[in-house]
Amino acid sequence: MTVNQISVFVENKPGALAQITAELSAGGVNVRALSIAETNEFGVLRFIADNEIRAASVLREAGHILSVNPVLAVVLKDEPGSFAETVNVLAAANIDVEYTYAFLTPRPGSACMIFRVADNEAAERVLTKAGIKLASKEELA
Repeated sequence: MTVNQISVFVENKPGALAQITAELSAGGVNVRALSIAETNEFGVLRFIADNEIRAASVLREAGHILSVNPVLAVVLKDEPGSFAETVNVLAAANIDVEYTYAFLTPRPGSACMIFRVADNEAAERVLTKAGIKLASKEELA
């Protein structure tokens, strides 16, 4: 079970992020989780939206370069060791984690981490077998 993440190239200059978030807001898109990676010239805004189809449409219409990629949304207990347990399960199965970012959920004691891995299906199998829950798109919206 994957969720779709949108990755947008953002020019590394004042106001660029404000413009993108204003466009998403005007389009009625709610950002549920995000991460920004940057270089000197540009950044990559990665995010999970309540409606990725609308988010991608709004950004494309505004002329942004973007991609939509399947990622895993892993539900963790909000306590020490939960992240370590998850990445250890993936490491033991020789699954490469390309990147990850986290956000708190509205449920007390629960957090969610977005994982971009080399093989979503394999990761889903080993995480589920280890009793680690994956969230659906509907659960994140």
